[in-house]
Amino acid sequence: MKKSGIPEIATLLTGVILLAVSCAVNPVTGKKQLMLMSEAQEIALGVSYDPQVIASFGLYDDTDIQNYVQAKGTEMGKISHRPNLEYHVRVIDSPVVNAFAVPGGFIYLTRGIMAQVDNEAELMGILGHEMGHIAARHSVSQQTKQQLGTLLLIGGMIASEQFAQYAEYAMQGMQLLFLSFSREDERQADQLGVQYSSEIGYDAHKMADFFKVLQKMQLASAQGGVPTWMSTHPDPGDRYNAVNAAATLWQDSLRLPAYKVNQDSYYQLIDGIVYGEDPRQGYTEGNTFYHPEMKFKFSYPSGWALTNAPTQVTMQPSDGKALILFTLARQKSLQAAADSTLIQFGLTLQRSEKTTVNGLPAISMLSKQEGQDQSTGAAISNTILSYVIDYGNAYYVFHSVSTTADFPTYAGAMESSMKSFARLTDASKINVTPKRIHIVKVQRTGTLASVFTALGVKQEMMKELALLNDLELTDQVQAGKLLKIVSQ
Repeated sequence: MKKSGIPEIATLLTGVILLAVSCAVNPVTGKKQLMLMSEAQEIALGVSYDPQVIASFGLYDDTDIQNYVQAKGTEMGKISHRPNLEYHVRVIDSPVVNAFAVPGGFIYLTRGIMAQVDNEAELMGILGHEMGHIAARHSVSQQTKQQLGTLLLIGGMIASEQFAQYAEYAMQGMQLLFLSFSREDERQADQLGVQYSSEIGYDAHKMADFFKVLQKMQLASAQGGVPTWMSTHPDPGDRYNAVNAAATLWQDSLRLPAYKVNQDSYYQLIDGIVYGEDPRQGYTEGNTFYHPEMKFKFSYPSGWALTNAPTQVTMQPSDGKALILFTLARQKSLQAAADSTLIQFGLTLQRSEKTTVNGLPAISMLSKQEGQDQSTGAAISNTILSYVIDYGNAYYVFHSVSTTADFPTYAGAMESSMKSFARLTDASKINVTPKRIHIVKVQRTGTLASVFTALGVKQEMMKELALLNDLELTDQVQAGKLLKIVSQ
């Protein structure tokens, strides 16, 4: 959670959109295709998603980096198959290595992928790939197909559909951003990425190099609410060789005097970028969650998974049969915050009492909710225990949810977690700083391992930093070369 609190989010697209069926000419292939969304509707969809993405993940706070990616997106957009479309490129504040595109010209790069990329040419290949998805209307086709089916939350966010409404409403539309593309779409986006990056003068062979790095990483799971590149961009088969071959063909066709790589200038751009999780936005140690900027802490049940997003924290057991949600209320009094939560979720209050939580004024409420499972039509009965806590006139809300049948199993652990909320006063927990990438110059030629040793890199970090530099520890590194290292 971020210090600014929860942004006001407009009504979001969470249901099936009924669109007029029409035939449209694909901008890339020139062929007619069945399309359930006009270009105007596509742009409107992108405009509606953009604030959701920003509210859910946050923009990375670096004006130079944001201006850089936007300028490159604008330059590339002019030579794309949709040059009249306005492209918007953002860097979101997530450590996961990924990029994704939204219909209507919106492209998002994580700070994780910005850190992992080794030069401008690699980044231009990624940007071109995502622009290719938009130009060929892959995202539109993908999302309109999903809109005709059942909407589900992204994996790992809410395991049980019964508890979906307790997630931040912004997240209920976000699953449409992370649908995995078909291999055919990926193959075409790769080809377009090569074309676009080559046409603005970059060496697209470096795009192939980055895909090889991604294969090495083999990131198995999503972090921070964003799946990894490998999970959303499946390998269409022989990707490395196919991209290299396409790069050669385009360079033979364009015959430019030279093709840019620009490693040193890119390194200078990302010097100081946050690497990995940013503890200032909340972090866990053991089974305790700390927020150094808002100065609070609370524990959560052992074995439960915690997901920290800018606007909320969720905690769930592996069986998905319960949920604790923690967020910040927008109301201006403790009672108003309590009343609002009943209205927001359509709860029937069973009991309410004023209490204290570690010396802080609070209201505890037990509520019921009756409803119907949208997929099966079966009746649903949930029990919700809520704590609303006044912490210096900021009102924090916990909801612990389970089915009425399962609630007694989880109630004790959930209530203990909510009642553990307390002021954070430990300076060692407050004065934490994130890890950052720092650019250093090699002073003496040697193997990468020996250079790292001379720079004071710990042995357990060497393999990770070798991958970050797209090198092997046994590679010879020349004096004067720039390297990425990580420190606080």
